[in-house]
Amino acid sequence: MPTPPMAGLRIVDFTTVIAGPYCTRLLADCGAEVIKVETEAGDGIRLIPPISDSASTYFGHLNCGKKSVVLDLRSEEGHAAALKLAASADVVVENFRPGVMVRLGLDYAKLARDHENLIYCAISGFGQTGPRALEPAYAPIIHAAAGLDLAQMGYQDELSRPEKCGIFTADVLAALYAFGAIQTALLGRERHGVGQFIDVAMMDATINLLIYETQLAQFPDAPPRILFTPTRTTDGFIIIAPITQRAFEDMADVMEHPEWKSDPRFLDAPTRRNNWADVLDAIESWTSRHTAHEAETRLIAAGIPCSRYRHVGEAMADPQSTARGLMATVPNGAGGYQVPNPPFQFADGTVGIVPTVPNLGEHTAAVLAELD
Repeated sequence: MPTPPMAGLRIVDFTTVIAGPYCTRLLADCGAEVIKVETEAGDGIRLIPPISDSASTYFGHLNCGKKSVVLDLRSEEGHAAALKLAASADVVVENFRPGVMVRLGLDYAKLARDHENLIYCAISGFGQTGPRALEPAYAPIIHAAAGLDLAQMGYQDELSRPEKCGIFTADVLAALYAFGAIQTALLGRERHGVGQFIDVAMMDATINLLIYETQLAQFPDAPPRILFTPTRTTDGFIIIAPITQRAFEDMADVMEHPEWKSDPRFLDAPTRRNNWADVLDAIESWTSRHTAHEAETRLIAAGIPCSRYRHVGEAMADPQSTARGLMATVPNGAGGYQVPNPPFQFADGTVGIVPTVPNLGEHTAAVLAELD
């Protein structure tokens, strides 16, 4: 079998909850040995439902493929073991609030004294420096602070307050940026022989998501922006994006309204932008007489970008997801559960989830014995 791209690299993982664990899970997906350091209580996510076979599948999703080592970092013995682990590592990842690792004596400055080629990645809410660095932060806080929630609210017609937060975008973004930064630092070490300290802020990651919005904040006189909205069908909704001239004209033909192609309101993209509400009304006059599946099928057959609105379970079971092998099964005593593979594929098949989830402290003895 081909060798996974990160095989032979050791990652020491001092992370909890979502951003840090997801970053290090991706490293494990790529073949790295990831040693997750936990307290005797374990990562708090271990207790969060959904539960299968008496264990959290939420935790398993974020931590499959890792080893678990339990250490009391505040004890002399635990601290000494952590120092040995870090000395054996290529990469250390942590997502405590800034200052915690300094107090534990496990910060980059200390570890790099005797390990100058160490890659050390610190993930936090607001970054390691600046007036807000020490503030506590979870993804919902960052969504509000970065402008994401009010930007999204501004695009809605019927909201009187920002939406509830259930999808932790800032965590996943920070994890992905950290994952990419670690790869970049490892390449830099390979080329130049030096380690690196990486400071990843969830706040910075989220502002980077708001590409159009950061420019609009500086130049608010921009012309109206097209917003892609759901259009009603007889049994749900569908979203259609007839962006190009050809897509609009093909859509008009599918919807049996060829007169739209010569309508002065719809002649070209700039004109349609200025009359976008009329475009959406025209589209809904057709979709509202069809089921979402029928509308989607007919439009896709004509090459028009669209999708009906689906639940996550439907997307997981989509033939496209199946064909790409997106979902992988993590076995357990209750029949197992599915976790998505990383959103990138290597042609040799060496990148993907390792379908094992460590029990708390399962690898403590074996890993520490290697260090003696």
